Amino acid sequence: MRLAALVSGGKDSTYSMLLALEAGHSVEALLSVRPSNPESYMFQTQNVHLTDLFAESCGRPLHVEPSGGVKEAELEDLRRALVWARGRGVEGVVAGAVASRYQYERLVRLCGEVGLEPVAPLWGREPIGYLREVAARLEAIIVHVAAEGLGPDWLGRRLDAGAVEELVALYRKHGVHPAGEGGEYESLVLDAPFFSRRIRVVEADRVWRGDRGTLEVRRAVLEPK
Repeated sequence: MRLAALVSGGKDSTYSMLLALEAGHSVEALLSVRPSNPESYMFQTQNVHLTDLFAESCGRPLHVEPSGGVKEAELEDLRRALVWARGRGVEGVVAGAVASRYQYERLVRLCGEVGLEPVAPLWGREPIGYLREVAARLEAIIVHVAAEGLGPDWLGRRLDAGAVEELVALYRKHGVHPAGEGGEYESLVLDAPFFSRRIRVVEADRVWRGDRGTLEVRRAVLEPK
């Protein structure tokens, strides 16, 4: 099936795209909805500008849809992105929904209204096993934290096997969702199997506000793998 991929630069959308490609689908274009509101219910907001490099590395056109990030109203922004994709002749949209019923149900509804097939290969996956797969197959770092046990030292940390086991321990102790589906953390993928070049962060600021923090990437480049 010819697909567009809804991407944020994070692990879930990237891994969903990887699974879609491995299942034999063709990803023809990328969609990036960019909210101005950091409290968006639907979309990752941290470092989404880096989807420009993401698209360049994987050699696909990118459609950027600005959004106010206002709950429910931002669905119209997603609708416009889906309509753009439908106009390019794709048949479906692959997205990184894992456990958020709010996000999944709205994606399915909008796809049905626009005439696209929703593809969510991670939906309902057991999160710990999924996270271990991510650590083994993607190069990703943590770029936002907002949960007990996740301090400033996590910002910029590689999401590797050791980090996964610490997240599992935090899940058992504090109920932190291992895959970050409750907004506990956000990630940035630096390399994936379908990238021609990897992303390297050149300049970034660690910004801490109260009980949460963000690694704000100021400059990044593509480099040979």
